[in-house]
Amino acid sequence: MPDKNLQITGGTGAVRDAAGRFVKGASGNPAGRPRGSVNRAARAAALLLDGEAEALARKAVEMALAGDGVALRFCLARILGTRRGRPAELDLPPLATVADLAAAMSAVAAAATQGALTPDEALALSQMVESFTRTIEATWEEKANCWRQSVLR
Repeated sequence: MPDKNLQITGGTGAVRDAAGRFVKGASGNPAGRPRGSVNRAARAAALLLDGEAEALARKAVEMALAGDGVALRFCLARILGTRRGRPAELDLPPLATVADLAAAMSAVAAAATQGALTPDEALALSQMVESFTRTIEATWEEKANCWRQSVLR
């Protein structure tokens, strides 16, 4: 284990508070690499690919049509794009009362465990049901306040 007294460290110019912790928002390396800069190798590779983009795309399509699975997956990913959510086909009861909320959550949980919904889809649906719960609570609170005010008059 190296001796701390023998280690040589350069000053970073970092601002620290009285406890020795870094101050939030102060950079430990203020003269560091500028945001958005690219190293020389990446820039050179980009220049080479820019000139050959059409030929490379044509070759990828040819390979996909010839049966190359990786090239086919790549081409389809470019055509279809990233899949972001889909309509969830799930029969939920109409949410009108508190009793409906338990049935809705049971339906979401059952669909998730059976594989009809992904965990992310189940989470989104359960959050929707939870927001409906808050809406019902707010409605009941408003009704209670109106009732209290009418009784106090």
